[in-house]
Amino acid sequence: MKLYKTTRGILLDKVGGYYRIDQDWDQLINRDQLYKYLQERLKSMPIVEEQEAESWIASELLPPIGNQEVWAAGVTYFRSMEARMEEAKDSGGADLYDKVYHADRPELFFKALPHRVVGHGQTVSIRKDSAWDVPEPELTLFINSWGSIQGYTIGNDMSSRSIEGENALYLPQAKVYDRSAALGPCLYVPELLIDPETIIAMQISRAGKVLFNESVPINRIKRPLEELAAYLYRECQFIYGSYLMTGTCLVPPANFTLTPGDEVDITIDSIGTLHNTVGYN
Repeated sequence: MKLYKTTRGILLDKVGGYYRIDQDWDQLINRDQLYKYLQERLKSMPIVEEQEAESWIASELLPPIGNQEVWAAGVTYFRSMEARMEEAKDSGGADLYDKVYHADRPELFFKALPHRVVGHGQTVSIRKDSAWDVPEPELTLFINSWGSIQGYTIGNDMSSRSIEGENALYLPQAKVYDRSAALGPCLYVPELLIDPETIIAMQISRAGKVLFNESVPINRIKRPLEELAAYLYRECQFIYGSYLMTGTCLVPPANFTLTPGDEVDITIDSIGTLHNTVGYN
């Protein structure tokens, strides 16, 4: 099942039809056994005609977030470790990323409050004081208040590689700024855990020309998703639940940087495609 948050309300997309849910977003998703709850509520949900539902999704879609914080995990894929070591070699910080990749404790960092998150079809930003910027496509977990993974969405962890590469302590400035995070297009709520063979793909286009187009299965991640969630919840409480971006294995080459007007499409099997245009704040 998929939950779409729109300006006209919440839509549930289940094979065979669309349904409207008259409920607060945070109260709806922040529960145990979310799939089972939605399945049981289907009997009482009003049906929305397919054409009308698709119109809501096409023109009135919001990011699938209420009052949740967005966090992120770093260096969870070997390719990500390589890229971070490459960008940090001049500052002498390359060894930090090798150590993080092989450490017992994962790297977790705060990414965004809801007001800094954009959704499908909206504009993500690059920093004006950065010379090297990339999108990072990431499977993103929705974790309820009790630390249980209840759903998945697509995340774009926009990053300044020039700032992070200058000094690893500049990570917050490289990662946290207005419109530096995108989530969407929906919250995917499966009956079972997501298939480890699931493919994540990213395409970057400029003026209609494809500059980057690669894909990988999420099973290349070094750490179990449940382990990442457990570390995040060790000493933090999340009243509304949280979103956790789980890292990227798709990194454009070192000679590539985003420019305003670029288009980024991130696709994950079963979830859909998150489309964003790049701009400045």
